[in-house]
Amino acid sequence: MSGAILFDGWSGPLRILTVGTLAYLGLVLLLRLTGKRTLSKMNAFDLVVTVALGSTLATVLLDRDVPLLEGLAALGLLVLLQYVITWGSVRSPTLRRLVKSEPSLLVRDGSYLPGAMRQARVTRDEVDAALRQHGVGDLSQVRLVVLETDGSLSVVT
Repeated sequence: MSGAILFDGWSGPLRILTVGTLAYLGLVLLLRLTGKRTLSKMNAFDLVVTVALGSTLATVLLDRDVPLLEGLAALGLLVLLQYVITWGSVRSPTLRRLVKSEPSLLVRDGSYLPGAMRQARVTRDEVDAALRQHGVGDLSQVRLVVLETDGSLSVVT
């Protein structure tokens, strides 16, 4: 067994510590500069961007062929695009419809809406769990249950 499999010198770990720290600080700075919206509760679009940021950060950390400045530029591009899309979606209903889902009504006036639940892929058990979490013991007490754009269930009694 070669020693390179377990340990190949200190340059690799030192590079990861240095580049990782600087890339992390750069990412935090970028996220702080773009405002609270970038760090808010995620919808599907935000989740994709977050996964892309994580993947890019991992590549910067582990791929010796990616210089720190290029990695920071890639992270900056993703954060900038996220900012532009969210800025545009606030101002354009068309863009908003493209990147954000609409809330779905699952219960109205104490009655499940089976078609809407099927389309949203939400079970009665999941709705019942949301009712319990909101302190509601009886479906007849509920005016609305809404599947929000971030995947959470809102209950209106």
